Amino acid sequence: MFTGIIESLGKINSVTSAGTNKTFWVESSLGPELKVDQSLSHNGVCLTVEEVNGNLHRVTAIEETLEKTNLSTWRTGDLVNLERCMIMNGRLDGHIVQGHVDTTATCTQRTDKDGSWEFRFEFPKKFSHLVIEKGSISLNGISLTIFNVKKTKFDIAVIPYTFKHTNIQSVIAGDRVNIEFDLIGKYVFRQHH
Repeated sequence: MFTGIIESLGKINSVTSAGTNKTFWVESSLGPELKVDQSLSHNGVCLTVEEVNGNLHRVTAIEETLEKTNLSTWRTGDLVNLERCMIMNGRLDGHIVQGHVDTTATCTQRTDKDGSWEFRFEFPKKFSHLVIEKGSISLNGISLTIFNVKKTKFDIAVIPYTFKHTNIQSVIAGDRVNIEFDLIGKYVFRQHH
């Protein structure tokens, strides 16, 4: 379980393919604190740490993960949002995030509001029942509130701190981001269908 409050930005150090899998070495300040077999959220995707070497750690994404997320587009030098799993006696500052990405959304607009930024995203219609005005969403692993909700679109507003400390800073129109819809919304919908 995660909270969607990003701890660190990682940088993709190398990408290798083996069969249908992709393996990534990621460089970050969290490196020395990581342990093998630990769960770590990368852009909202929960991946298991396989090896640690100083500031570097290695993770592998399998085919199913690559199909559902934007991980297949990762290149050396890309920035990745990192979050270690939550400590159960800590404060839940974001919202409950599983690290199981549902789909990707495409940025259609980015607006500089002179002190904050607004982004518009378009997502597959089959998920529209999980998107509500002022609801929570995990976007590349960042816990955000959505507004201006339409059938297949929503907006998010980003404060300077979040902009500076996450990879939302590099998202422009045409980019795909990982989306995990609110867990509570999923359970509520399931109960009524």
